[in-house]
This record gives sequence, C-alpha cells and structure tokens, in this order.
Amino acid sequence: MLGGTEFVGRAVAEAALTRGWDVTVLHRGRHEPPSGARSLLGDRTSPDGLAALAGTTDTWDAVVDTWSAAPRPVGDAARLLAGRVSRHVYVSSCSVYAWPRATGFAEDAPLVEGASAGADATDYARDKRGGELAAVEAFGGDRSLLVRCGLILGPHENVGRLPWWLHRIAAGGPVLAPGPRDLPLQYVDVRDLAEWTLGAVETELGGAYNLVSPPGHSTMGALLDACVRATGSRAELRWTDPEAVLGAGIEPWTQLPVWVPPGSELHAAVYSGDVSRALGTGLRCRPVEETVDATWNWLRSLDGPVPSRADRPAVGLDPAVEAKVLGI
Repeated sequence: MLGGTEFVGRAVAEAALTRGWDVTVLHRGRHEPPSGARSLLGDRTSPDGLAALAGTTDTWDAVVDTWSAAPRPVGDAARLLAGRVSRHVYVSSCSVYAWPRATGFAEDAPLVEGASAGADATDYARDKRGGELAAVEAFGGDRSLLVRCGLILGPHENVGRLPWWLHRIAAGGPVLAPGPRDLPLQYVDVRDLAEWTLGAVETELGGAYNLVSPPGHSTMGALLDACVRATGSRAELRWTDPEAVLGAGIEPWTQLPVWVPPGSELHAAVYSGDVSRALGTGLRCRPVEETVDATWNWLRSLDGPVPSRADRPAVGLDPAVEAKVLGI
C-alpha cells in the first residue's frame, strides 16, 4: 500500500488486514498506520523517497496507489515495483473523463489529455489521468486496474464533505437544506470501495472501472435525515429551492458539500455514471445510514481536529450567509 494511513488508503489497508493479508504500507510518517501493517517510511516527493522500497527484495501480490498529485511519483514507484509485484491498482477518479460528460457516461467515454508519466503537478483531472498512464506504462494493461471513483464518503474522510454536514446538523437550529429532497445522489462508501478493490485483486481484474454506487442509491433528503438521526440533533432542516440557493451566490459542491443543482451539467457529471461493470464484478453498496453512522462515530472518537487535505479547498457555508437565506 503506497500511503495507507489516510481515508481511502487506510480503508484498503484495514480491509486487507481483516482478510488476513500481509500488508506493507509506505508512508511519510505523519499518521499512524493501521495496527498489524508493516511500516516503511518514505516521502515520494523527495529524491530518495522510495529508498525503503528499493532497499528490500520483497515481492508482493499487488500494490495499491492512491496518489492524486503529479504523475511522476506514480510512475517512479510503478517502475520500481514492476518486476516485484503481480498487479498494480491505481485509485483514480471519474474526473479523468472529458467535460462535459454525457448522462450515463461509462468507461469508454472520452478522456482528458493526461499529463506525462514524468510530469510535475498540473491540474487534478490531468494528474489523475497521468497517474493512470504511468501505471499502465509500467505494468501493462492486463496487470493494471484503474479504479475511477466518484464521490467517496465514510470514516476517515479528509475532504470534509460529510463531516461538515454532520457537525453543522449536530450544532442544531434551522439548517439550510438544499432541495429538492429527492435529489438523487451517487457516491461510494470508502469501505465498499476497499472491499471491491481487494476482490478485484483476487480475481485479477484489469482495465478501467467506474467505482461508485448506482445513480439514485440515496437522495439529499435521505442523507441529511440520516445525519439528524445519527447526531441525535434537534436541528430543523429547512428545504430550500435550488433557485433560491443559487440566487444567494452559494457555490454548489463546495459551500454546500455534496449538493449540486438538478438538471445541471455538474449533476450529470457527478451523479449519473454508469457503474454496471463494477456491479457485475461484485460491487455492493451499503445503505446511507451505515455510512453516516460510521462517519459520526469516527468523528466523535477524534481527540483533535478533523483531518483535512491541504490540496483541497475548504468546504462549508458561512453561518451569516445561511442565516440570510433562511431569513433569521
């Protein structure tokens, strides 16, 4: 596991340990690795960041890489491991599909032009596509699995989307709930992502897979209702028409995490992906209540602040803006 101490990487490592697998994690030492994993230290952005891997002759059945920045670290690690690892799994993103995305886009949809395997950081979509190209270049198409994720939620989330909603609702009072209530959502619980990925390793899958729940697996209403139940809050969800939300200058997705207006290009891009290929190869998606409950339990267990990624913008709505829209 390249990484293995935060969100997606941690979920994959923990799921593998639960299966009784031997797990090695290469990480920077900023967070404790999962209990039971062998720990190797290295910062892949430094010239000698792979020294711990280069200094061992160990072999592995698979390597999982979740890197999201410049493609170069993906390529460097993949080339080093190509002769010592059977399969390469790169956790990519549906952001690699060219914009605008057609409703129901599948794995054969047009792609962005990826940055080269040795490139430094450009933008998220091109970097993720570059990571895919780097993995395939080193391992070949048959030995490479490209896991193109959509929205990911669940315990250890370090982007802040579901944690923001949970904390906001736990605080109580009138809550701006962006409508409509039945707005369909499409996401994947990080633990379901991990289980599918490990199953794919076992069955030696290769190629690209959209990895997210079926469209409409949940709704905005079901998600926020689950937050109210999980927190035990007396918050009042005040459902507000999309036109009023947008008219107030509120940015979808960032200022109101998860929410995007119905009928927009963004909604089609985020919440309409075709996941029949993943469903046909074992993807199972748990109910939204389980995702919300587990995330809230994790948040309550923290001794310090909620983890956040420095390379992602802050999310959440200014209380003053929320109060103005609600007229309070």
